[in-house]
Amino acid sequence: MDRLLWTDLPRGIAVEEKSDTTARPARGRPRASSRELLEEAAFELFFENTYARTTVEQITQRAGVGRSTFFNYFDGKSDVFWGDLDRASEVLQRRLDEQAPDAPLPRALGSALAAVARDFGPSRVPWILTQYPFIGSVAEVQASALTRFARWAGVLATFAGVRLGLDPESLRPRTLAYAATGAVVAAAQEWAAAGPSRGSLEPFVVKALDALAGGFTA
Repeated sequence: MDRLLWTDLPRGIAVEEKSDTTARPARGRPRASSRELLEEAAFELFFENTYARTTVEQITQRAGVGRSTFFNYFDGKSDVFWGDLDRASEVLQRRLDEQAPDAPLPRALGSALAAVARDFGPSRVPWILTQYPFIGSVAEVQASALTRFARWAGVLATFAGVRLGLDPESLRPRTLAYAATGAVVAAAQEWAAAGPSRGSLEPFVVKALDALAGGFTA
């Protein structure tokens, strides 16, 4: 049985930056996608009306798109909150696929999670992490988050099950997966509460996984 170690994660490789003196035409801000327009409109309305009093129709009217466009991107109103997390779950699968076949399981899981967290910095903080207390319906927001956390845990459990030669639905893969997911959630909450000087999410995730390892090996 592998000793549960989340430490000694591989760090990013420093790359020498080269200046590019090639002249390029000035560009304005890229045109926002329909999804971005819908997210911005929804967040504005949640502040103005509260979450419960905002309808999909109001969101689409504010964004200037049709109702069918909304449902091309989201299954329901609460899904607007989780765009960053949904995209990160896809990145997580790719990072897991990149892990060396002979890497110890806890290290492979930790490395993949740290790589995903590296994409989140001071300028990319999921809106819902800092603003949900101000829009009402906190319980509904928390309930909608559970499906995302379960999805992450499912991805991790499948990976762990394959590495261990076990059914992903069996106890050990699921325990590892949900423990790691819980550590990431705790790290994200502390990171969001740290304010503008928070830096990258990655060291928070590494710290949380190290604490998890200490709990299992104490």
